[in-house]
Amino acid sequence: MAVLRVVSYNIHKGRSTTGGRESLADLRLGLYGLRPDLLFLQEVQGRNQRRGSLDAQHESLAASMRMQAAYGCNAVHTATDHGNALLSRYPILYYENQDISDHRLEQRGLLHGVVQVEQTHVHCLVVHLGLLAGGRSRQVHALVERIRRLVPDSEPLLIAGDFNDWTNRLAPLFVEQLGLVEVFAAAPQGTDEIYRLRHRVAQLRQRMFWLPGQPLAGHAPILSMTGNAARLMPPPRTFPSIFPWLRLDRIYQRGFAVRRARVLHGAPWKKLSDHAPLVADLELP
Repeated sequence: MAVLRVVSYNIHKGRSTTGGRESLADLRLGLYGLRPDLLFLQEVQGRNQRRGSLDAQHESLAASMRMQAAYGCNAVHTATDHGNALLSRYPILYYENQDISDHRLEQRGLLHGVVQVEQTHVHCLVVHLGLLAGGRSRQVHALVERIRRLVPDSEPLLIAGDFNDWTNRLAPLFVEQLGLVEVFAAAPQGTDEIYRLRHRVAQLRQRMFWLPGQPLAGHAPILSMTGNAARLMPPPRTFPSIFPWLRLDRIYQRGFAVRRARVLHGAPWKKLSDHAPLVADLELP
């Protein structure tokens, strides 16, 4: 049995939310303190020819935490490029970056890595979906097709990143077609007291104005089986980090038991990026 700490984080190209100053050094220290086993990172600069301190961010972070790194370059500019990265304490056996761009103005990729955890192959997919609903839908269909083609049903699967899906309309595709569960929907009650209390207040507020037949708060909720009880749980609010309101980031899993899930609000995270990071402790049987 192995317990993995999984972190998903849009790092905003290593720049803070306060004046656009460099935040990579503080971000490196914060991530080190989390002691992650798997890092799913978005908006990572693989190349910055203007500022050496912001160059090869995946390599810099991996070196500081003694992790292996895989980088998927998506957006290429004259002096910079950026994309997704997967960092792992376990061997990365294979990785491939699939172009899922929906139009020329928005380059997006799907980074798929296979990590060996003890004797088990764990499939890790880092995603950063587009800003337009139609494009996101097509990108998710490409993701579903890849998983059906390359990921055996018997092997554990993690999908994490910035989904830009603030209405949570894409969740049924993951839950119904792939048998995935979002970690906050599967986490035991009370593992993150602050998040649990916030969710309870939101539930009470919704019920005050809810009419039969209408979705709660305009969001498509996630139905999850935890033990013998079914729970409706939306993903946490992660954007903007200084005052989180939109539910953009997710961690989906298949083949794990969720021990704990939390979103990191407040200092220092609200200054390091425009997104708040997600952390989940997952048990691999």
